Amino acid sequence: MFKNAVLLLSALAVISCDSFKEEQKPQAVARVGNSYLYKEDIAGIVPAGTSKEDSIAIIRNFIDRWASKKLLYNAAEVNLSKEKQEEYNTLVRQYKTDLFTKAYIEELVKRSVDTVVTDADVAAYYNSYKDNFRTTETLVRLKYIKVDKEHPKFNTIRNRFLSGNKKDLKALQDMSIQFKSFAFNDTTWVDMNQVYTKLPFITPDNRSKYIGNGISYQYPDSTDLYLVKVSRVLDKNMVSPYEYIRPTLVQLIINNRKLELIKKLEKEITDDAIKNNKYEVYK
Repeated sequence: MFKNAVLLLSALAVISCDSFKEEQKPQAVARVGNSYLYKEDIAGIVPAGTSKEDSIAIIRNFIDRWASKKLLYNAAEVNLSKEKQEEYNTLVRQYKTDLFTKAYIEELVKRSVDTVVTDADVAAYYNSYKDNFRTTETLVRLKYIKVDKEHPKFNTIRNRFLSGNKKDLKALQDMSIQFKSFAFNDTTWVDMNQVYTKLPFITPDNRSKYIGNGISYQYPDSTDLYLVKVSRVLDKNMVSPYEYIRPTLVQLIINNRKLELIKKLEKEITDDAIKNNKYEVYK
């Protein structure tokens, strides 16, 4: 019997210890009222390689900010009117509903929407709505080369640059490592901001002098020579070129498909709920 009593006391001691440990919350690093911040909550906030002093400062700052938010929230619960609290709780509930609904719809759309857009799709969309797509700035198609003033083959480079012959263009591409900067594709539209960056001698004030349909010129600065040939210029508020806005058109087509799919999903889920007597409107 004595042995059984000892075993019983031992078991009670183990249970008591376990209960005591559970109440102590040994993993907590801070407390505000009945709220606790645990070790796992601060895991990973210190970047690798941070010194001990900086690590302590980062962790303490995190804890202080956590405590401040908790204290302010507790103060708000006490001091805000019941009407104001209910207003905010309604907003929180609505936000949760919107968040869950949005995530669910996005997942359904991602699985179902057709993201394959053919050239015919894009061309048809462009032809139907092209008047809605106007340029917001001047667009340019040009090519240029920036080369050292003393380059021994400058005359050859200039002749090949101006010729427009595919063989000459290939020769320039082969020797492009000798150029300080260049762009050969004058079938691509670029905005003026890119032109100002690549050709810094051109400014908004002198643009009309250097940017015009079909002009070619060379411009010398202190150490370099620029060879420039402008193919086409499209002024602001003109119909945007198809090739320039094609990526935008593709995205618009996909977005329209998503909107149509969302409308379809909303109608289907409502019709299904009515059919299964899960949704009704009382008159």
